[in-house]
Amino acid sequence: MTHTIIVPIRRIGSAGDLPMPDYMSPGASGVDLYAAVNHDEVLDPGTRKLIPTGIEIALPDGFEAQIRPRSGLAIHNGVTLLNSPGTIDADYRGEIKIILINLGTEPFVIKRGDRIAQMVVHSICRVSWREVDELKKTLRNDGGFGHTG
Repeated sequence: MTHTIIVPIRRIGSAGDLPMPDYMSPGASGVDLYAAVNHDEVLDPGTRKLIPTGIEIALPDGFEAQIRPRSGLAIHNGVTLLNSPGTIDADYRGEIKIILINLGTEPFVIKRGDRIAQMVVHSICRVSWREVDELKKTLRNDGGFGHTG
């Protein structure tokens, strides 16, 4: 079951002509974010750039936003995000910026209004640690890093 929350958003700089972040299909879990660049940015193979989105948000307490790559950019161009998923905390009020990297073999041009990432908002819980001398055993126990084949 999905829930709707109200999140204040502010466009900054010259981002007024860009679309608001939006869901591209009825079942989408993330909204697309747009490049608020003032001129074309060339992302050469192996390089990274910080790309502005022209938006600031005020998440309610108890929520976070995760910034994730767009699969189409990854498969078609080799362009993805560093620090992924990036986390926007509820107390952050600055511009959301995207760290794009070109892992492809050709230069990639970022144009104003290109969909460059997606943002998923989640509720969070806080952890209260309880130190113990031993953890409960499981079938898997400490198996990891491909231990199931």
